[in-house]
Amino acid sequence: MTLSKTVQRNRVASYRSGIIENVHYVHGAVTDSQGTILFSIGDPSRVTLARSAAKPAQAIAIIETGGFHDAAFDQVDLALICASHNGEDRHVERARAMLAKVGAEESQFRCGGHPSISPAVNKIWAKRGLDYAGGIYNNCSGKHAGMMAGALALGADIKDYHLPNHPMQVCVKRVIEDLCPDPAQIRWGLDGCNLPAPAFPISNLAHIYANFAAAVDAPEQSSCGRTRNLAKVFHAMTQHPEFVAGSGRFCTDLMKTYKGQLMGKLGADGCYAIGIRESDDTRRLGVHGAMGISLKVDDGNYEVLYAVVMEVLDELGIGTLELRNALQEWHHPQRQNTAGVVVGSVQFDIDLRDERRDNH
Repeated sequence: MTLSKTVQRNRVASYRSGIIENVHYVHGAVTDSQGTILFSIGDPSRVTLARSAAKPAQAIAIIETGGFHDAAFDQVDLALICASHNGEDRHVERARAMLAKVGAEESQFRCGGHPSISPAVNKIWAKRGLDYAGGIYNNCSGKHAGMMAGALALGADIKDYHLPNHPMQVCVKRVIEDLCPDPAQIRWGLDGCNLPAPAFPISNLAHIYANFAAAVDAPEQSSCGRTRNLAKVFHAMTQHPEFVAGSGRFCTDLMKTYKGQLMGKLGADGCYAIGIRESDDTRRLGVHGAMGISLKVDDGNYEVLYAVVMEVLDELGIGTLELRNALQEWHHPQRQNTAGVVVGSVQFDIDLRDERRDNH
């Protein structure tokens, strides 16, 4: 008896001098705002820790506690709440201003510090002899300041705002459960910044982001408070992308280039999510309404992750060719050695399966 074996095309190869050096496996999904899987790569049910890609949903919880209003936060503050920022001066200054609005101290951060995500910022810090051990320099400092505001609005102690049973985290858990199609599939871990982190099938993340995008174009008269908050987060991120990441970062370049058509957010260790508003591009794919994309690179490689995001956008035809070409350095990164010599590139072996066709 001959056994047939289906070979999944869900890999990206990185080359050096024409030789395959590494192979990176990818999983992902494209869904509509009802959660229907439209396209998939690899295993769309792969359970994935959303990490910082969960920040927009965590921001919804902060808004809904009343803490966002009480602290008189603005849209730039909201972008920083959703951020994995570089720790540039503008980011640190904004995080300090948020703490002042809350009436909290830097010593009350429960996240700790770390080197910047940006090599350029690390060089600046080294020249200054800066001690980045404090939480104000954490890429998640905006979210933590927001959590403190939420804790106070709930009448809870700031001291333990990071613990899973704290009222602030209970609110986050409820929002995540509301946004996921099947709350029973959610698992919880501990994120790098010391807050609870949700994990669920990667397709759920696409569904969540599709809902952010759908909210922007929802009829005002039929919009509930949650829908308006989803739209508020979308607008904050897309109107202030420099506060979501920073100079030389993919998230910022992506949202600046697409000018409000989509929101995108990195999650640590190779996770990415995008919410795309309804447009001629989505309708051409036979989709009525917003779409979401979620991707996970198994080995966590960021260069490959950003390249795959662009490859998927390219295959789906989201945005004009001119627009996508403006992000070529992310789509087809040129690998250089320490002398600046181009030594390699990446090559895609990815099948973006049309689940609607394959299931009929």
